[in-house]
Amino acid sequence: MTQPIEHHLSLSFGEITVYNDYVYTVMNEGITVSPNLNDILLAVAEIYYSDREFVYITHRINSYSIDPIVYIETSKIKNLKGFIAVCPNKSLIESFRIEKLFFEKPFAVYQTLDEALVYKEELLSGKQ
Repeated sequence: MTQPIEHHLSLSFGEITVYNDYVYTVMNEGITVSPNLNDILLAVAEIYYSDREFVYITHRINSYSIDPIVYIETSKIKNLKGFIAVCPNKSLIESFRIEKLFFEKPFAVYQTLDEALVYKEELLSGKQ
């Protein structure tokens, strides 16, 4: 994995790690990602990626729900190249088809972080 450009953030709703060209998150079990929590991502984008493109990677280790408005707002981040969900549980992958409808940029689902990181490179290089 790429070395973080800052430190790991432990927040009440999950963990965020900022890397040179992507944000990696693991949300806590049972939370609902709502627009107010999404404001944290917007702040991270502003603070750490104001001068470069990046990708958002979420690792769905835990079960949680997402308000679809979050995807609409996240799509507005100009330098965000795409969204990748790592979902080791095949039964949850179906729910991403619905979530994808609300996101206006590339949105992919992989079973491993290694696969997600390969796709991240494709997104950032424009080869997707």
